[in-house]
Amino acid sequence: MTSDPQSLRIAYSPCPNDTFVFDALAHGRVPGAPALDVTFADIDVTNGLAERGGDDPHDVLKVSYAVLPYVLDAYTLLPCGGALGRGCGPLVLTREPGTDLTGRTVAVPSERSTAYLLFRLWAADVLPDGVGEIVVLPFHEIMPAVRDGKVDAGLVIHEARFTYQEYGLHKLADMGEHWEATTGLPIPLGAIIAKRSLGAETLTGLADAVRASVRAAWETPEVSRPYVMEHAQEMDPAVADQHIGLYVNEFTANLGEDGYAAVRGLLTRAAAEGLVPPLGPDALTFP
Repeated sequence: MTSDPQSLRIAYSPCPNDTFVFDALAHGRVPGAPALDVTFADIDVTNGLAERGGDDPHDVLKVSYAVLPYVLDAYTLLPCGGALGRGCGPLVLTREPGTDLTGRTVAVPSERSTAYLLFRLWAADVLPDGVGEIVVLPFHEIMPAVRDGKVDAGLVIHEARFTYQEYGLHKLADMGEHWEATTGLPIPLGAIIAKRSLGAETLTGLADAVRASVRAAWETPEVSRPYVMEHAQEMDPAVADQHIGLYVNEFTANLGEDGYAAVRGLLTRAAAEGLVPPLGPDALTFP
């Protein structure tokens, strides 16, 4: 997509939920909305971009909720466009059912991810002596590494929920089930953040445009299909549909009271465990 001086530079993942959400906006089908200059990047990359703050050229980023405490000086959390939900948490997978992970090696997709934060909170509750080594691997390498015995367990996200049995692996624990059972709240996964320097008017207009893009995708899902599948990295269309169904929901259109409570709850608990810096009292206020 060519860059336009009036466009907003945005980076999000090629995952089906992001391309589904942003299809209408990225292709100029939201009346009055700013044009988008889109970069596709894995969420571990966008988390790193966010931590550069004002030095990063992107105006808008899709990031892990776990990174918010480090970046909210420069960015504000949009009240829409992200991924929260129920029954959609990260999984811990092993080769053998019921493996005791005490002192074992666990592969994770990123130490700055919400998945890792949820894993650390789970481990604090159920593994008093702690796991052993944490190894960071690209998302697509984790299940093969567990299958081949290179690591004892793997923390997986996204469509791995639907495909892990193809690798002969077993679900040891569901981080989302643990989170929901202990808090009653939805699971915060991915957030949309935008630079505070854009100003309140632009930020409010952007949030309205993202909501309109979500509604457009829901109303005519077949229109977004080519964009979704173009970037879905050879994913089976049925898996892409499951992915969208799980991660694009009412919280994507509007975080609402429960959504904000979930984000605040996650980051407050993580801060209490010393995993992230504490949030300021107005850190999540928009715009």
